[in-house]
Amino acid sequence: MTFSVLIFTYLYLRSPSLSNLMQISCVCRYPLGMSGGQIEDKDISASSQWSESTAARYGRLDFEDGDGAWCPDMSVEPESTKEFLQIDLRSLHFITLVGTQGRHAGGFGKEFAQMYQIKYSRNGRRWVSWRNRHGRQVIEGNKNAYDTVLKDLEPPIIARFVRFMPITDHSMNVCMRVELYGCEWLDGLVSYSAPIGQLMVHRGQHIYLNDSVYDGEVGYSSGMTEGLGQLTDGVCGLDDFTHSHVYNVWPGYDYVGWTNESFPGNYVEILFEFDRIRNFTTMKVHCNNMFPKKVKTFRQATCFFRSSSDWEPTPVTFSPVMDDVNPSARFVTVALNNRMASSIKCQYFFADAWMMFSEITFQSAKYLLRFSPGDDPTHKVDDSNTRILIGCLVAIIFILVAIIVIILWRQVWQKMLEKASRRMLDDELTASLSIQSETFTYNNNNQSSAGSEQESNSTYERIFPLGPDYQEPSRLIRKLPEFSLSMEEAGTSGVSKPVQAGPQEGVPHYAEADIVNLQGVTGSNTYSVPAITMDLLSGKDLAVEEFPRKQLTFKEKLGEGQFGEVHLCEAEGMQEFMDKDFSFDVSNNQPVLVAVKMLREDANKNARTDFLKEIKIMSRLKDPNIVRLLGVCVCSDPLCMITEYMENGDLNQFLSRHEPEGQIALACNAPTVSYSNLHHMATQIASGMKYLSSLNFVHRDLATRNCLVGKDYTIKIADFGMSRNLYSGDYYRIQGRAVLPIRWMAWESILLGKFTTASDVWAFGVTLWETFTLCKEQPYSQLSDEQVIENTGEFFRDQQRQIYLPQPACCPDPIYKLMLSCWQRNTNERPSFQEIHQTLLGCLV
Repeated sequence: MTFSVLIFTYLYLRSPSLSNLMQISCVCRYPLGMSGGQIEDKDISASSQWSESTAARYGRLDFEDGDGAWCPDMSVEPESTKEFLQIDLRSLHFITLVGTQGRHAGGFGKEFAQMYQIKYSRNGRRWVSWRNRHGRQVIEGNKNAYDTVLKDLEPPIIARFVRFMPITDHSMNVCMRVELYGCEWLDGLVSYSAPIGQLMVHRGQHIYLNDSVYDGEVGYSSGMTEGLGQLTDGVCGLDDFTHSHVYNVWPGYDYVGWTNESFPGNYVEILFEFDRIRNFTTMKVHCNNMFPKKVKTFRQATCFFRSSSDWEPTPVTFSPVMDDVNPSARFVTVALNNRMASSIKCQYFFADAWMMFSEITFQSAKYLLRFSPGDDPTHKVDDSNTRILIGCLVAIIFILVAIIVIILWRQVWQKMLEKASRRMLDDELTASLSIQSETFTYNNNNQSSAGSEQESNSTYERIFPLGPDYQEPSRLIRKLPEFSLSMEEAGTSGVSKPVQAGPQEGVPHYAEADIVNLQGVTGSNTYSVPAITMDLLSGKDLAVEEFPRKQLTFKEKLGEGQFGEVHLCEAEGMQEFMDKDFSFDVSNNQPVLVAVKMLREDANKNARTDFLKEIKIMSRLKDPNIVRLLGVCVCSDPLCMITEYMENGDLNQFLSRHEPEGQIALACNAPTVSYSNLHHMATQIASGMKYLSSLNFVHRDLATRNCLVGKDYTIKIADFGMSRNLYSGDYYRIQGRAVLPIRWMAWESILLGKFTTASDVWAFGVTLWETFTLCKEQPYSQLSDEQVIENTGEFFRDQQRQIYLPQPACCPDPIYKLMLSCWQRNTNERPSFQEIHQTLLGCLV
């Protein structure tokens, strides 16, 4: 699962239509607070400790406070489980993943747990030993003191208290640092009691329909009591119940099933106990419906409710429509009509010989009863009066919220008016943003680009591997997922394969073909190249000549990455190596300013291969508004490619040093740029992108930082921006490694991982906005990175709450209208670069 898909899922889960089953799917893998500090020291305890500096509170993953970890008082003996590190999560959580480390202590520690077991409890009294789906309790731990080892819990556990118990095969000292991953258990279900699942014999095949992971008491006569199991593990059974999601298990594993021959009343009764009184809206039951094998969904469900000691006399009865056409498994939704209860007892009536369930979830709201000292706590709840009370409370809350919003709004508006005299332009932007959304909190001052580099506790940065076992050196790479990104930071590989998402109608999606995966020297190469296009362009021979290294003179380092560096150099005699269709603005005997991408000598084989592929592609790109490859040095190491460099640097820095023509610029004696100059530069960017889009190239990082400026406002598109520390704040960092230019990215690129010519059009709209603001501020400067991502969710939901960049002061209406067209939600409604270029040519005034 990619970073983009995880963000999309997170945003979807925050919508009102969230079901509890979605909550406990694969996205329920966020750290619960050992490493992040949300779990307080008082909620971490242990059986013993070696010293105060190795107490339980030091057992946090990735932290080395104290002596670096929790260490028990004595060495751990073989198969002993008396030592443990305990965590209190304060509420029920659905836990899907655990992580462990040993004691590293900056290289001085060497203790770690080779194996461990987990015990958990929902009430602090009854403890259960976790076991995997094959019955094994021991989990393989660490092999050294520094690596983080993540282990999936299959099945996941629902608990408030969790204990890690180190295990050894010989007497040894152990220390542990741990983390839990999951999410809050919103169902509130603490146990269900049901008859034991039964054995089906079908055509000589034995199909075991028992609840194999049930963690309560199991008795032949009493059935299953006081536990949770497969009906709450988040795994829905397949259409064919003889197969399973889980590898190497018996037929029928995903389902708990019963035959009507064993139930004289023709129904199965299941009792559900919850953590508190709740207002229940629906129950969803995932049922098998293979009617050819005499298996159907239930014919009727009758549910009784209990809020105190007695069951209420009026049940809820629901009869689903029976389906004798489609044998697929499905969810059956039972409306519970907002009944209040802490216990529900449901009777499911057979519709055929067999009935099988794989998952049961409840949708409800928490409801607390409070009693005065003289009240009888067993008194039954009056539903009608309770609903009236709840309605009144909700109305009061809405009124209070409205009053608070009005007060805050007036305060923000007053501050904006106070600053109008000295920050007119900035306040217009703030007002525009504020009017369009009440869901964000703004800072009236401009947010600096460096602010994006600050660490965040946002869930967007909390992404973890989805594989069964995942181990990596904690010193080199911390908490990184196994996913492909479109871009990576300078200092990592350049371009990874994108998500293979389905194409939008009318939009050429470059993931439809195999993508040439280039590891750019600067941390990004300019272009994403379909394999077919590359075959047509690359050929066997280079379209540029070898250039003598001794004729290059180093001037300045522009940037660097893991695989190499980018230098600003002077090249002597470059004119002799160029095609007749290319000329320089200097005489033949003068040196030419060039950018040199140099691959480090210790680069791996893949990096060298990709470097040569990039040279082949770049050598055949010839357009007046695309940076030209001038020569190469590939006969010996280090490999180099030599490209144009424009004397005025990049467009972002160039514009930020200028002011629009007018009285303010005259008073400040500042260099100016006219509207016609801005329009001319924007038209050239559109022309260069038109050329790239005609070849089905996708740039993926179009911005003013990646446009170079020459004489007479000549513009050429390049790709140096990501490698420069100057622009590190323009990229959103994930755990210090992967980066994305989210403020320039289309919503579908962030949420769905789709990069197309249409997403480049979106980025062009942002680049156009930068140009007409003279790069005086970052796009969406009033929003944090997390709020920018939230805003992309509004584009996805399309409920007219999304925020657009405001019209710049010196931008005419036709140009702003063009920007807005680039930010259309639907990709096929955005203009092509050919249309953009024609529009810009037509609106020159």
